[in-house]
Amino acid sequence: WTMARINIELPAHFPFSTRVHVYTSHINEAGHVDNAQLLTLVSEARQRFFKALGYTQTRVEDVGIVIADAAVQYLSEAFHGEELTIDVATADFNKYGCDLVYRIREAQAGRDVARVKNGIVFYDYTTRKISTVPAEFVRRSTAAGA
Repeated sequence: WTMARINIELPAHFPFSTRVHVYTSHINEAGHVDNAQLLTLVSEARQRFFKALGYTQTRVEDVGIVIADAAVQYLSEAFHGEELTIDVATADFNKYGCDLVYRIREAQAGRDVARVKNGIVFYDYTTRKISTVPAEFVRRSTAAGA
């Protein structure tokens, strides 16, 4: 059962996976992870993904990234004390960016919690202008076991 009007399709392969804990600060008055806090958990996974590739979000082969958009498809509640597995993959590359796709599951039972997609654009923080996607980022981010 899903209420979602957005349907985020998952890639066949996720080259990166990390686990995050749900803390009290992530919980809203309804007793589950707050929608805004879910994006905070996704941001943590994105930081770890870039670190695993040898980058930071502001240093990717002489440029950085900016988040252009975000879409979230909620599938079930997540609760305080749970550990979430967040898988990350790149998809839909274009001249200036790509999508980062996240699959979020409760780690112990494997229950699907959410799917998230961020559109990212590569950005030269020195000139304050968008930049083309670095070829090395494409290579590293699509490699198995990133």
